[in-house]
Amino acid sequence: MKTKLITLEGYNKLRLEHDYLWKEKRPEVTKIVTWAASLGDRSENADYTFNKRLLRQIDRRVRYLRKLLPELKIVYYAPEQEGKVFFGATVEIENDAGDIKTFKIVGPEEIYDERKDYISIDSPMARALLKKEVDDEAVVSTPQGDKTWYINKITYTKD
Repeated sequence: MKTKLITLEGYNKLRLEHDYLWKEKRPEVTKIVTWAASLGDRSENADYTFNKRLLRQIDRRVRYLRKLLPELKIVYYAPEQEGKVFFGATVEIENDAGDIKTFKIVGPEEIYDERKDYISIDSPMARALLKKEVDDEAVVSTPQGDKTWYINKITYTKD
């Protein structure tokens, strides 16, 4: 089961997506469907078929967001977190080969394709890093075996 935690930034992004879909995109597509339906034979009307499918996709996503948003718990920065890895931390890690990675630990709902620098709190990497400090080592279990990473830097966005 996915963790229901989210950063304020992630929550605001989902709220904006919901508002855009419901207040702008859906009315626009509904107008096109209504117009296309008024032309007559719907079975061979590409505008009608495509936009009706799009309308169902929008409605599905809106229903999902309406159910999800009240369940999410926004995690705000707390000064007690400083110096250790917790939810919302941006962490720089390095392995023995000198490979350096930097990412932010966020909720699973905040992971999307164009953000390669976010990892889910539910991921093995995030779980291995939790509560660690700078210079600590974290052993991450992967399908290829255990990998050791060292923490170089921990920062937080102060909301």
